[in-house]
Amino acid sequence: MFTAHHSCMSMGIRRGLCFVSIAPTAYFFRTRNSSLQRSKFATTLIHSLNSASYFESEEKEFIGTPFFPIYYNDVYEVDLPPGHRFPMGKYREVRKALQSKIEALSQDERSRVNCEFRVSPLATLDQLITTHDEHYVQRYLDGKMTGVENRNIGFPWSLQHVNRTLSSVGGTVAAALSVWEEYCKRHELVHNRKSNRHQHLDENMHLCWSAHVAGGTHHAFKDYGEGFCIFSDIAVAANVLLQKYSAPTLLQESQNHTQQNRHSNPVIRRILIIDLDVHQGNGNAVLFQGEERVKTFSMQCKANYFSKKEQSDLDIDLPVGCRDETYLSTLRFWLKNIEKHPFDKEDCQIDESESTTKRKIFDIIFFQAGVDIHKDDRLGRLSISSGGISRRNQIVFEFAHRMKAPLVICMGGGYPRDEWDPILKAHTNVYWEAHQFLSSLSKGN
Repeated sequence: MFTAHHSCMSMGIRRGLCFVSIAPTAYFFRTRNSSLQRSKFATTLIHSLNSASYFESEEKEFIGTPFFPIYYNDVYEVDLPPGHRFPMGKYREVRKALQSKIEALSQDERSRVNCEFRVSPLATLDQLITTHDEHYVQRYLDGKMTGVENRNIGFPWSLQHVNRTLSSVGGTVAAALSVWEEYCKRHELVHNRKSNRHQHLDENMHLCWSAHVAGGTHHAFKDYGEGFCIFSDIAVAANVLLQKYSAPTLLQESQNHTQQNRHSNPVIRRILIIDLDVHQGNGNAVLFQGEERVKTFSMQCKANYFSKKEQSDLDIDLPVGCRDETYLSTLRFWLKNIEKHPFDKEDCQIDESESTTKRKIFDIIFFQAGVDIHKDDRLGRLSISSGGISRRNQIVFEFAHRMKAPLVICMGGGYPRDEWDPILKAHTNVYWEAHQFLSSLSKGN
């Protein structure tokens, strides 16, 4: 697996540096009277010490190459009743199309991004109950939901669908954990350097992104689901991250301020969810009410509410029939506001020496990349073109890059009419364009 490969590589780098530093002495001691072959070997080792280190070069390549694992769960097949309106087949079609596009790249192009396709693992009970009521979770797993509950969700219960649901959450959790762990690894490699001349390596250290060709199930609440959503994958992933990697209390944070400045492992203080599905991320809005470490931004069509409107940290309603220009200018405006200004007064950091207010960064960003804003979507009531969706994606990618935050991309909604091609391409392009954005920033480019 890709993660294991890099783990070994980074360990190999450190071992390698250690070996080179001691091997010449040990070698000469053992072979004082050896032949010319000994001399050639020693010369090679000494040359590696006196020149730009091979291992140092490997570290630079490792840190400068964007990381982009892609999780998918279409291995968990679900037989829905004939005529069911949910497009279950889109997940496999999108994954296959994306895989074909990446495999068609030249070896040089592929080497610019560390990208691997991984099967989504199943979420565990411990992960689910970071967010959802344990009794609700257990009733769903055991098939004890009522008929009304299942109809409200939109799926008939089956063991097939349990596995698919668990993989929808598990893949997003794995995607989030993988990017944060990779980011921490790169942070350690950069900041353990003794010389300031290596500090430029952190310029692209944050380019640890991941994707799930599923997920974005933002209509799930603590103890019930709706709109084809049983559990909220993004909320579970965010809570698992906070459980494992959150910052200490404010008091401890103050006491450890000096240690933090000495480049200890990064911790998660704030998470941002950018939800650009045509429907409001109502479940996530409620799940994170009162949770100051997670901020929710949802931009949706004002006519696409099928249940009570909830209150996100930032909600933007767009008019029916909204087209590219209005949509994109609105998105740019609000992302710039998020970038420049905190969500509330408690987030302000005052630099008294400059009498200015500085924003606090987001440590990791989730992007719910629904394409049901497309003009050809069966359920959405916006009129965004395929090109408009591509520009939307670019705006989000540029925002994440400016924020220097790892990014996790989830699929979200997309409901084809009789012709599936426009929606499938729009979904595929979200991931493809993320890959190409990272490729354009690669140190190997």
